[in-house]
Amino acid sequence: MDITIVGAGAAAVGLLDALAASASGPGTITVVEPSPHLWKGRPYGPDSDSVLVNVPPAIMSIRGGDMAHYASWLGARGAAHMDDLLGQPLVPRALYGEYLVDTAEKAMAMLRENGRDVRVVPAGLTAASRSGARWSLRTRDGRALETDHLALCVGGGTPHDHYGLSGAAGFIADPYPLATTLDEVPPGADVTVIGSGLTAVDVVVTLAARGHSGRITLLSRSGVLPHVWQRPTGHRPRHVTAERVAALHREHGVVTLDDLVGLLRAELAEAGESFDEFAAELLATSTDDPARRLRAQLAAVDDPRIGRRVLQETAHSVGPFAWRLLPEADRERLRQHFRVATSVASPMVPVNATVVMRLLDSGQLVLAAGAHRIEAVDGRFRVRGSRISSTTDVVVNAVNPPPRSVPQGARQLVDSLLADGAAEPHPSGGLVALDPRLHVVGDLAGGGSFITSSIPGVAAQAAGAARAIVDGPDRRRP
Repeated sequence: MDITIVGAGAAAVGLLDALAASASGPGTITVVEPSPHLWKGRPYGPDSDSVLVNVPPAIMSIRGGDMAHYASWLGARGAAHMDDLLGQPLVPRALYGEYLVDTAEKAMAMLRENGRDVRVVPAGLTAASRSGARWSLRTRDGRALETDHLALCVGGGTPHDHYGLSGAAGFIADPYPLATTLDEVPPGADVTVIGSGLTAVDVVVTLAARGHSGRITLLSRSGVLPHVWQRPTGHRPRHVTAERVAALHREHGVVTLDDLVGLLRAELAEAGESFDEFAAELLATSTDDPARRLRAQLAAVDDPRIGRRVLQETAHSVGPFAWRLLPEADRERLRQHFRVATSVASPMVPVNATVVMRLLDSGQLVLAAGAHRIEAVDGRFRVRGSRISSTTDVVVNAVNPPPRSVPQGARQLVDSLLADGAAEPHPSGGLVALDPRLHVVGDLAGGGSFITSSIPGVAAQAAGAARAIVDGPDRRRP
């Protein structure tokens, strides 16, 4: 059996690792990737040491079902990167990239020991079509390949230029790697960062680490900052679990948002906490003063209440499964709280929150909402909106790509799969495989929630794809 994996980022690493544990015997595994920087993808390549992995090690394992895999690999190296407030090691993303490289190389070595021929083709794949029981593939440089199973591990989309500033001097369309892009920014320049999520926080913290002295403005429609991670307590959810959600689905044939709220309500009640107070606190995210909220959350890093901890963990571990079972009306209710949900589900680490708080207190960092237009004028940028009117020297685009968007480099390949009828676009974005020999792993997988895929979600998808490949279409496990 021949397997072709398109892409060589975290999703491909998770799939290789899962295949190494289950696939043996003859056949080839071909990884098609044009970039020379294998296994790290866009997020985890070489960058400034201030660009940290934004979550604790326990939820960064790329091995599905083994939450300790990354923490075990990190071992004593984590001591040099301890966040004292969180009580957990938070390493530079480039170091996490080394973990991905090491995991991929060990998986490939094991596959070869088990009789697989594993190779990497340094090219982009532009076309795929079904030819009998096989796939016919074509690379950008004209090579023809054939395979039995095709796995798309192509990563997420690219940031959208909402204000049409591409090509303007002083506009940074994609901030990563920050070690390179921020070299263009003079130390005293006024900098406007479009967005206020984790990417924007990375930009602010890296500017501060470089000794930037100019004004920094975070500009977004909502003005909402990410929440702050709390110190782990060891609590494991007993009610908000995939097993409980599956049981509800078996019993009622559907799972509603009220059902999920009921599970969270039971979780909090068992811990002696009020769901209503917790919900009111979350809903106030959009209206509270961001600096006041940030200060309160930094003070609550050690707060023993479990509400946010449970929601942050289960948004990624249970959320993708539960989302597929919800009625569309309930999904739409959740989409209306998109900014609050992403703020909670993708919090910033305390060490970064401390830097942001210091810059807000000093007045060097300003939060602004409601911009309608940004224009390049006479070598600078004019910002206009209902509550803002200013000029700035540099604009950094820190807007995250929409979840389930197609990366530009994969557009031709996706178009060919759609034309072949092997896949179809999902109404909410992403790609749905219509052929059991096609597998989509990562953020491109259609049907996922409105929250961008996390490492735990990617690892679970990779493990599922490996089972489907090994078992075959007639023997898939539930």
